[in-house]
Amino acid sequence: MTADVTGASERVTFRSVLRIGEFRTMWLAELFSVIGDQIARVALTVLVYDQTSSAALTGLTYALTFVPAMLGGVLFAGLGDRYPRRDVMIATDVGRAVLVGLMIVPGTPLWLLCVLVAAMTLLNGPFKAAQQALLPDVLEGKQYMVGMAIRNMTSQAGQLVGFAGGGLLVGAASPATGLAVNAGTFVVSALLLLLVRQRKVAVTGEDKPSFLASTAAGARIVWRDPALRTLVALNWLAGFYVVAEALAAPLAGDIGAGALAVGLLMAADPFGSVIGAVVFGRWVPESMQVRVIGVLGILAGVPLALVVLQPGLIAALVLFALSGMLATGYNIQGTVSFVRRLPDRSRAQCSGLNSTGLITVQGLGALAAGALADITGTANAIAVAGIVGVIVAVPIALSWSKVRGNDPVAHAS
Repeated sequence: MTADVTGASERVTFRSVLRIGEFRTMWLAELFSVIGDQIARVALTVLVYDQTSSAALTGLTYALTFVPAMLGGVLFAGLGDRYPRRDVMIATDVGRAVLVGLMIVPGTPLWLLCVLVAAMTLLNGPFKAAQQALLPDVLEGKQYMVGMAIRNMTSQAGQLVGFAGGGLLVGAASPATGLAVNAGTFVVSALLLLLVRQRKVAVTGEDKPSFLASTAAGARIVWRDPALRTLVALNWLAGFYVVAEALAAPLAGDIGAGALAVGLLMAADPFGSVIGAVVFGRWVPESMQVRVIGVLGILAGVPLALVVLQPGLIAALVLFALSGMLATGYNIQGTVSFVRRLPDRSRAQCSGLNSTGLITVQGLGALAAGALADITGTANAIAVAGIVGVIVAVPIALSWSKVRGNDPVAHAS
């Protein structure tokens, strides 16, 4: 499978990037972790909805798998600049495995379950920041863009397997079984990461700032660069587009379907994202992607707006998949362009601000959509999120059209 990411004569293939041992190890570790996470999300969603029959509480629980990562990413993303990035990833994997294991204890009250979910999500921030900061050291030049396409494709495929498989697993066994699988995948991820080569620390000795100073420095780097500001806003559009997954359980209930349909609805967006990663990673030159990511940010909300028509299960699956495919087009290139602009000594901190902000807006979007769904109905809440996402994306696209001329990725092509 060939990925022409720059339009230049030199071509980098998916296969050649996967031959790089360290990337392959990180890729496998992430894949296991993603599958486990999605199984756990299905388990938690079904568990809470079965106990409460409340879309708002279901949205709250789903939100807790996203929101606390903002605190972890903002305050602790700099750990990936202060300490070896591989070790930060391993430590957070171990911590998350322990926390998920505690969720399995019989009789755990809902409030304690929420605390454990929040604590686990808190560790996602420094893990993601260290991972994104390490990848440019593992993959050079054009390999990085192709590697990001592979990661996105397999990550979304992992979500697809996790959501669909989670629906089957929870329906056939129990939510506790799904949580146990998630804990196991964190352990597997940590063991695989031991195979990744250790690298020097980006910030050493007396140069290490305090956590607050590091956070402030990263925020200044992002804020002072118009292109970085715009790319962050573009990536954070996911706060509107995540509601399809967040409200899968109540939507399935409205349609009259069961736990399997919940998993399928959750899997539809990742399925579309897999298609998008293949299309944009293999056939669309990177220079073209740089030009159109703003427009794709607008278009990704249109299928969700059409949910106002109260579609059945099959039509809803198609709309969710189409939205996921379009969103992937702007997300991959937006993240690549963002990370490439960052200085190494602040790469983890700035990446953490971007990625954990993304997770947080997804959680807030899920929470708001759950509350709105209790008032207006699930389909209408999803449609409102899509419409507002389109409206917000328009000025972002206009801003990108003004600042993208200075984007180093565009010039590299």
